[in-house]
Amino acid sequence: MLLKSIAGNLSCEDWIIPAILYTNVGMFVLTLLLHPLKTGFSLNPLTFLSPDNGSLILLGATGTIPIHRFGRWWTLLSANYLHGSILHIFFNMMAFRQIAPLIRIQFGGSRMIIIYTLSGMAGFWASYLAGVPLTIGASAALCGLIGAALYYGKSRGGTYGRTVFRQIGSWAMGLILFGLLVPGIDNWGHGGGMVSGAVCGALLGYREKSGQNTLHHLAAGFLVLATAGVLLWAVFTGFYIRFR
Repeated sequence: MLLKSIAGNLSCEDWIIPAILYTNVGMFVLTLLLHPLKTGFSLNPLTFLSPDNGSLILLGATGTIPIHRFGRWWTLLSANYLHGSILHIFFNMMAFRQIAPLIRIQFGGSRMIIIYTLSGMAGFWASYLAGVPLTIGASAALCGLIGAALYYGKSRGGTYGRTVFRQIGSWAMGLILFGLLVPGIDNWGHGGGMVSGAVCGALLGYREKSGQNTLHHLAAGFLVLATAGVLLWAVFTGFYIRFR
């Protein structure tokens, strides 16, 4: 009943982008509150307001450490909503605000939720298989949206499609170069997210090919419930372990 109610509300799509953005911000604030004395308050912009690894692990960072040592497979989902510094979340959310409206318009809100969630999890799964010990961030899911946009532009064609493909393609190339030049970037997560986003886009289709259907709404509703459940569990267990 709850799933059907959420699926029905997905027809009004205006709340989806703000909900994802505010959830990321809320989780970032909670990571800072979990270990307030260990939070980085230096004037270095790269480390300013940076939660420590203990907070991130407790609230759902993923990688071989959380999965192998603690069996926390659910972190493949929760890690998409965690960030390592104020700059990290700022740039990810700025990028999200730019690309998410395109995906929501061309694919629809329900399909956007599916692409965002599944590609983020797939990106972190690729990181896990590659042996990345600890990883976080919305960038794997963002790369999923980029992959879906690349598929859309290439598939649609025409002046508009080619323009979308060129613009988003320049973003993708910049992201690849940034990942190769800057240490500590989870390139496996980026690549896995981008490829899975393109695959999801191809399998789900976009509005000019086919409209959203009940299955899309139900799948998106399930993923919304799963995300909420996983994040609530991460917050409850994280604060319980920290303050027990």
